[in-house]
Amino acid sequence: MKIQRLLGITMVLLSQRRVNAKTLADKFEVSLRTIYRDLETINTAGIPIVSYTGSDGGYEIMEQFRIERQLVTLDDLQSILVALKGVRASLDDKEMDSLLAKIKALVARSDQQRMEELGDTLIFDTNLWHGGGLRDKSILNSLRQAAKHRSVVSFRYTNTDGVEEEREAEPIGLAWKGYAWYLYAYCRLRGDYRTFRLSRLNALRVHLEHFLSRGVRMEELDARWGNPQKEIPVPLVLRFHSRMKVRVEESFGWEKLEKQEDGSLIVRVDFPDNNWLYGMLLSYGPDVQVLEPASIAEKVKNLARQMYGLYEANVTIDWK
Repeated sequence: MKIQRLLGITMVLLSQRRVNAKTLADKFEVSLRTIYRDLETINTAGIPIVSYTGSDGGYEIMEQFRIERQLVTLDDLQSILVALKGVRASLDDKEMDSLLAKIKALVARSDQQRMEELGDTLIFDTNLWHGGGLRDKSILNSLRQAAKHRSVVSFRYTNTDGVEEEREAEPIGLAWKGYAWYLYAYCRLRGDYRTFRLSRLNALRVHLEHFLSRGVRMEELDARWGNPQKEIPVPLVLRFHSRMKVRVEESFGWEKLEKQEDGSLIVRVDFPDNNWLYGMLLSYGPDVQVLEPASIAEKVKNLARQMYGLYEANVTIDWK
């Protein structure tokens, strides 16, 4: 365990600029005293660690130090290659071919032959089976380069209510979430950070104007948006037809299923009361029933009535 911890601490220090002892202690679930001894052991082993005091103090490895290839295993390199192949397929980026060649050069010829014989056991690809998703892949590369060079961009964006607005933004980076690409950026119109789903983004323009970094990283925004405070989750009790078992397991997890005597499935979950919730519930058609709360059950019923009204004979619909 100590050897694994020492290697883990080394990897953390190599991947981050500076880390304080408490962060390392929390990460590896040991005492500060143990971390201090580990850092001394790593330093004695020939990996130069420098300590800094003050409010932004901590430990870091000397910038001139470089890790040897031997610390990266064949399995590690194979995992890196799988991830890079997935990124290349998604971004259609020619630079990835060069990067893939460099990574493969780290693998001995005998190991390369072994990898080819075994083949890939994992494929990472964000492209959908039916070819849906992003209409123009070049938009990914344009936004990626804009974020890299801190170039201001503008575009037309359509929100979930179908309202289209002209936006000007300072791009930070791109993220693949679930089954869609999102742009993380500072929106000048809203005066705050926002995510923009790329499938709703049109008429992208990259401007010559450059912006200064506001000091906010993608990881910070991801953590902030991953714990939303605006929408309070509502506890729901849902009953599904038995034929929905596979889909319900995939959506909610098998541990949330309560099988009833009649074969139906009860699921208890918490979701915000928003448009996504009603779209999800209606996607199950007659195979789901909202048992609780009554307010959401009533709204689903009203939406179903409106849908039924679209198909009644001699009904004139205002599509505006």
